[in-house]
Amino acid sequence: MISAVAVRLRRLGLGIDQIVGMQMANTVDAVVTLLGILRAGLIAAPLPLLWRQADCVAALNRVGAKALIVSRRIGTVDHCALAMNVAAEVFHIRQVGGFGEGLPDGVIGFDDLYAAGPGEAPPAIERTVNPAAHVAVITFDVAPDGLLPVARSHVELLAAGAAVALESRVEQNAIILSSLALPSLAGLALAVIPWLLIGGTLALHHPFDDEVFLQQTRDEHCGIVVVPAALALRLDESGALGGGRRTSIKTVVAAWRAPERMAASQVWKDPAVGLVDVPVFGETAVFASRRAAGGRPAPLVLGPVAAPRGAPGALHVGELLRTEASTIAVRGPLVPKFALPPEVDTVGKPAFPVNAEGFADTGYACVVDPATRALAIGGPPVGLVGIGGYRFAQQALADMAAAVEPGSRIVAQSDGLSGQHLVGIAGNDARMRAELGTRGVNPLIAAAFHSDRAA
Repeated sequence: MISAVAVRLRRLGLGIDQIVGMQMANTVDAVVTLLGILRAGLIAAPLPLLWRQADCVAALNRVGAKALIVSRRIGTVDHCALAMNVAAEVFHIRQVGGFGEGLPDGVIGFDDLYAAGPGEAPPAIERTVNPAAHVAVITFDVAPDGLLPVARSHVELLAAGAAVALESRVEQNAIILSSLALPSLAGLALAVIPWLLIGGTLALHHPFDDEVFLQQTRDEHCGIVVVPAALALRLDESGALGGGRRTSIKTVVAAWRAPERMAASQVWKDPAVGLVDVPVFGETAVFASRRAAGGRPAPLVLGPVAAPRGAPGALHVGELLRTEASTIAVRGPLVPKFALPPEVDTVGKPAFPVNAEGFADTGYACVVDPATRALAIGGPPVGLVGIGGYRFAQQALADMAAAVEPGSRIVAQSDGLSGQHLVGIAGNDARMRAELGTRGVNPLIAAAFHSDRAA
């Protein structure tokens, strides 16, 4: 099926190294499409699932995407209609494809390939340099001054995923269940790449229903589950992973989208299930660390980072540094080293922040223990709001609200589950929601303006 997707993409006239956007539910279709894009010699640009027209247009214009593939619907949202509207604004896009029933005119279907049987092999890809060092995927981060495309090679993706697999002690042919969607470094490095490396089975959960998720772990006999950290701790606290509801789970991999909260998190209680903490520094880096017998998270330490930690011959995955501004910087094989070429990235600002020594500043404030060199993460990057896997520039939020209704505001408040959430202050909440929806903004922003705030 992956080869069939690759062949169809090439037959649509897409050339080597052209960029294909994708916005798909956390299903088999998405993984097959991602790998089909790579097998065709193209570059995948997965888009976050809550992005609507404004964000999609900005991102795909920025990278010069030539095609867009979507799920027919995700929840109540018609992503085919969204994709056609996006394509109308992004003149580079010549093809729109989709998975699902009842695709509208103008959208090329891919579902038929599942029943087509073995077909021809994709055309050969000629490269003059190591193909693994070539750009594979572009994900998108946000800096205080705008959208930030992050291009990674196959090698860099493999390095990030290998570190997680080693620290998680993933066994060959393991069954992994992931609730993290693809459009981020975390979604790729915590689930897709470990699955590819160990040759097991990847099961997917479109987030999030806890009962359905736990039933999946039993039905699929999953040995490893990948979830946001707050949900991992709630599952442990409720005893859902053990006791009378014993599953086959051996390891939980927890994605810390707000890594500053990891050190103070509750003790992991289940002695039969291991917890691997993965602080996620936006699209810059991820580091994995298995909790010891006491159930407390292991601190990040200045200097080289290896996986599995403390093991002889461990894989070097990166290096941590405190900058002069007391923020955390990282370098190593998982840190992206590519800038988008000028013919693709016509905007050019902001560029991914890698200095001459190869260090990328994450923007996360830190304090260093002089005795142990352990890092205490003090807070998120200045000027950004983080809600789960989504980041927003505070100034952009303020400008957006003021443009709709002068004097209105959007502020960020702490949230135990998602890190932060948005609260909107306006004279007419319903009008703000409607206007923001019309402008095609992320629904997390529109939802900030709701009349039951006091409740």
